[in-house]
Amino acid sequence: MSDIETIMRTAPVVPVIVVEDLDHAVPLAEALVAGGLRALEVTLRTPVALDAIRAMKQVPGAIVGAGTVTNQEELEDAIDAGSEFIVSPGLTDTLARAAIRHEIPFLPGTATAGDIMRGLDLGLTHFKFFPAMAAGGLPALKALAAPFGQCKFCPTGGISLQNAAEWLAFDPVLCVGGSWVAPKGTPDQAKIEAMAKEAAAL
Repeated sequence: MSDIETIMRTAPVVPVIVVEDLDHAVPLAEALVAGGLRALEVTLRTPVALDAIRAMKQVPGAIVGAGTVTNQEELEDAIDAGSEFIVSPGLTDTLARAAIRHEIPFLPGTATAGDIMRGLDLGLTHFKFFPAMAAGGLPALKALAAPFGQCKFCPTGGISLQNAAEWLAFDPVLCVGGSWVAPKGTPDQAKIEAMAKEAAAL
């Protein structure tokens, strides 16, 4: 996978995954990929997250990235675990420069015009809009995206099956991040695959 846009365009929904039990990682990834959601964001919020990334990398067709990356050390750990892309809740110069140096596709979180301008200064044009609903929802993103025609977005935070289509209808939105397709607990593979298919068809 060469760039972040390619990854963002693989499916309309990027599952935001919190793995608390390593045994759940592979069945969850298999079900999501079978349902058509190949780009998987594993959040670094649990002690087993890096091992989950390593395990999910073995699933054919999966493009596994790390989410909730907040500093350079986590970025290095995520890359060592085999992450193919990096998602962060915000944007700092230090983290962005490290991602650029490692030449890894990077999707930093933005919620203001200043965030986007800082990203553009660093040569970035693809951003996560986070927390999407709390930051003002679709009207906020429409207002924010207007001066930045070259930018593309992946809204995340409060996105559900009910409102995802509305976000995806807005041209600068390439995909949305959603946790509803990857519920916590022991994966019910058939159910998850069905939810993934529904999300992939948005």
